[in-house]
Amino acid sequence: MLLAADLSREWCAEFGQITCHNARHAGNVSRRGQPGGVEERLEGVRTTGELLAGGLSPGRIRRMVRDGALCSLRPGVYASAATVTALVRDARDERARQAGEHLLRVAGALAVTASRSAGSHRSAARVYGLGLVGPGPGRRAEITRSPGERAGHANRAGVLVHVADLPADHVVRYRGVPLTSVPRTVIDLARTLPFAQGAAVADSALHARLTSKSALAAVIADCPRWPGLQRAREVTAFSDARSESVLESLSRSVFHQAGLPPPDLQVWVGDDGEVIGRVDFLWRRYNTIGEADGAFKYQTPDRARAQLERDARLRAAGYEVVHFTWPTITRAPAQVVDSIRLAFSRSGAG
Repeated sequence: MLLAADLSREWCAEFGQITCHNARHAGNVSRRGQPGGVEERLEGVRTTGELLAGGLSPGRIRRMVRDGALCSLRPGVYASAATVTALVRDARDERARQAGEHLLRVAGALAVTASRSAGSHRSAARVYGLGLVGPGPGRRAEITRSPGERAGHANRAGVLVHVADLPADHVVRYRGVPLTSVPRTVIDLARTLPFAQGAAVADSALHARLTSKSALAAVIADCPRWPGLQRAREVTAFSDARSESVLESLSRSVFHQAGLPPPDLQVWVGDDGEVIGRVDFLWRRYNTIGEADGAFKYQTPDRARAQLERDARLRAAGYEVVHFTWPTITRAPAQVVDSIRLAFSRSGAG
């Protein structure tokens, strides 16, 4: 029997507001078979039919929703307040809260999907905390079902269904919910998103040590004829675990697509044996440094002053320093590329 918990109706009504977050450790993951029953589903998620079969009347279900003991995930699917509270309200931080929201949305979609299916693509990426760029799945759950399986009710509003093979080793259980594995999720997005966005996803997964290049290559080998595999191969080859943020990943893609030589990443530089600091990008041949500036670098006057002092020391040591931000790299990438090429020319290196 589902237990009531301290969860307000107002909170349930707001359930599902999503923002981006970065990759994190994917705990509570196991490799198991596909769903075979309620006992293999996220604890506390039930359909109307299952609640009725358990002895609850329609009136009782409505009262439990009204009183906050149940929260509606989608028409005909409910989660206990205890489950929603554990995943979202009591989450340790904002990233975990957002992952919990997406996991519940996927669990709700799979509860009415009578087929061999798993949460996938952007939904799985949100649960894992991978570096998505641009609009996410919103309030929709993205799932993949195997070819030839019944769609069930998955074509209802709020669910985006992909149809593709789901080899057993491409599916894991995250807190009981079937999801495509991290490497499969990365490859699915790398073959369907623009190159730069796919690279950001791959970089974030590698940086968080949620996958490896060999694991990504293994997924590609399993799906040699799938659409977009050539782009996924290119993204895999280009991906780099040293990239520490989506901003850095997008910047690398801009450099690559503009034909700039590849920079070294996260390099400690100095002068006369004294370390000045670690830089985001370094073109050694041209003594040129690129710095992807997030808001954190200038969050306080002291941080801003320290950044200016470091730049002065780097320039005194003979380096050209080019700064750029999210707006410039995303809205005016050619301006950033031109600034870097101008720095190359000023360095005097041929």
